[in-house]
Amino acid sequence: MIAKTAPCKLVLADDHTLFRSGLRTLLDARDNFSVIGEASDGAEFLALLEKEAPDVALLDIAMPGMDGIEAAARAVGRYPNLKIITLSMFGEEEYYFKMVSIGVKGFLLKNSDIREVEDAIAAVMEGGTYFSRELLFNLVSNLKSSAETGPESELSERELEILLLICKGLSNQEIGDRLFISKRTVDKHRANILAKTNCKNTANLVVYAIKHRLVEI
Repeated sequence: MIAKTAPCKLVLADDHTLFRSGLRTLLDARDNFSVIGEASDGAEFLALLEKEAPDVALLDIAMPGMDGIEAAARAVGRYPNLKIITLSMFGEEEYYFKMVSIGVKGFLLKNSDIREVEDAIAAVMEGGTYFSRELLFNLVSNLKSSAETGPESELSERELEILLLICKGLSNQEIGDRLFISKRTVDKHRANILAKTNCKNTANLVVYAIKHRLVEI
């Protein structure tokens, strides 16, 4: 007999009650999720963490009082194993630098469908990171050409091309198909990009692209 996997324990922190309630209803309808608490601001969120031990927190950036940035920083400092996924709206991209440096694992737009929310939770539970594809497209909408990156860029023209596609959320296979090269070649380029930029994952690569003016917000 196969043992049943325990559901992923979630907490939701958002000041909009209707949005929070709707999201909880959708998540609780899934057998693999269990929402164990809700908060309407950062202070409530931190108080909730003292009572509950969630696997993943879905945390709004813009909340009254203590916002999601401060709440995330405090939460990660106290509970390093907690995985936080940020909920945001278009126009809040300026905060992503801080959230990535704090240790947030995922970024979802509030207009994401429930399937993407599930994908994000699954990705961070497996030890990875997740960026909403729509968000990534928005972040890289003003990508500069490689000629404008300046002499400080250590990436080759091909690596810059692949970095853009990584930032757009494409998998290595999809990048290979787009550029007419093998997935294995993309794997090698990706490894070189990570080494040259000293990045560990996609979230860090997006931040690198923005900081080095490959992307404008």
